Amino acid sequence: MRRASSRSLSRRRFLGYSGAGAAAVMLGTGWWNTAPAAARVSGFPFTLGVASGDPASDSVVLWTRLAVEPFAPDGRGGMPDEVIPVHYQVAADERFSSVVRGGVAFATPELGHSVHPEVHGLEPGREYFYRFRVGRELSPVGRTVTAPEPGATPASLTFAVASCQSYHGGYYTAYQRMAEEDVDLVVHLGDYIYERSYGFTEDHYGNPLPEYMRGECFDLTAYRLQYALYKSDEHLQAAHARCPWLTTFDDHEVEDNFAGDVSRPDNEPDQDPAVFRRRRADAFQAMYENLPLRHNQMPSGPDVRMHRRIQYGQLAEFTMLDGRQYRSDQPCEGSTSTCDGRFDPDATMLGGKQRDWLIDGLSSSSARWKIVGNQTVMAQTDRDPDEDVTEVWVDAWDGYVVERGAVLTEAHDRGVDNLVVVTGDRHSNYLMDLKADYEDPDSPVVGTEFVGTSISSGRDGADVLPGVNDNYLAANPHMKFCNFQRGYLRVTATPDDVVTDYRVLPYISEPDAPVSTRASFVVENGRPGAQPV
Repeated sequence: MRRASSRSLSRRRFLGYSGAGAAAVMLGTGWWNTAPAAARVSGFPFTLGVASGDPASDSVVLWTRLAVEPFAPDGRGGMPDEVIPVHYQVAADERFSSVVRGGVAFATPELGHSVHPEVHGLEPGREYFYRFRVGRELSPVGRTVTAPEPGATPASLTFAVASCQSYHGGYYTAYQRMAEEDVDLVVHLGDYIYERSYGFTEDHYGNPLPEYMRGECFDLTAYRLQYALYKSDEHLQAAHARCPWLTTFDDHEVEDNFAGDVSRPDNEPDQDPAVFRRRRADAFQAMYENLPLRHNQMPSGPDVRMHRRIQYGQLAEFTMLDGRQYRSDQPCEGSTSTCDGRFDPDATMLGGKQRDWLIDGLSSSSARWKIVGNQTVMAQTDRDPDEDVTEVWVDAWDGYVVERGAVLTEAHDRGVDNLVVVTGDRHSNYLMDLKADYEDPDSPVVGTEFVGTSISSGRDGADVLPGVNDNYLAANPHMKFCNFQRGYLRVTATPDDVVTDYRVLPYISEPDAPVSTRASFVVENGRPGAQPV
């Protein structure tokens, strides 16, 4: 078997790793191919599944995390405190009769026995299959798809959009149905885990959860156990194995409604920024350990670089945002308000460097479709149909009005066309026009925002909430559709248009619900705004 080709790593980046340590990171990515003698593993180590992510035209990152006892109280998955060699193979066929790449990554205790081998030398725009081996134990087989070569314009790209998957909110039937779809990619926009159990006492299979998994996560052990709980679900594992994922995070991966170094006020210990930064470092390390992220996304203490671009030839470019780590504190008390702080010119969602990076990237992109992966709703969403804007969510872009206007105005002035923003967080399906100034009825439409509902957060939901749907549509003339069921988005991009299907489930409080398309909308090339299909 040939090993994946190596890539150079700067001394500055090498020395920047902390917590887990640079050696653990390099062993887990397969950059180093030597390690101390390893212990034998007793039991099946692939209980948390396999995954791939961040595909490029010639490479992809693979992932697994070894855990023979995923709910072991110390968060170590029942693994020995030693380095474990993990063999991996990439093949052109599902039976592995044509293996094209392979190698060894080393699972270390410092990174929760996770591995993230980055496999290079692949062909662009094609399907591959992969698997891992520890001793005689083989993992499930995963499927991945590389991006097209940079200059190519493929006929189509189909991806799903997911967010907000509270394990305690219901069954992951949406992932069961998503895994049955013919998709090239999943874009996950945050709230992969929730940091609290909300009193939930059983897993999805009716097994009681131990007491130590029923509270709130404050340290690395607790976050590791929370990821283990979520990733133990067979439907989430199936969706990861179906195709590569692009991920970012929102608030619940750390703490509800956190903003930069600012913790929410009801967690007394976290009011010390140093204490909260330690918690954030633990949360980010657990996130890296449990997701298919490249070594560039390995945290350095409480800091992580998650905003990045992923190119899909000339058809699409994905810009993944980080709307938590660099933001200023929310401007108002409570989750909904219209305080004057919303209009503070110094308030920021992205931070100056990321904001400039976003605008410069959108305006210089040669891709037909500029697709932005965004955590919290960008368009104005007033909940009250009175004449004035009286009730908006200040944790979303409505709390940062000046920066939102600056971003969208700059995009318009620089001639950014075919801007499509996909958003999570709200546990609702919306379709809205993006406008630079929502106070001005004549403000031009700059792009389209598709807000996708939750996988499970918010329980069953409903198609229509009495009084709510009508109020939203009346209060927001730029809103074309709203719905409050659970599910995901299915988006198909071609050179001519982007079609988004709102895929919904009638319930998640019971397993095996069917999925259906509640509504479909199209954005045509060169024409801002969406129309019903």
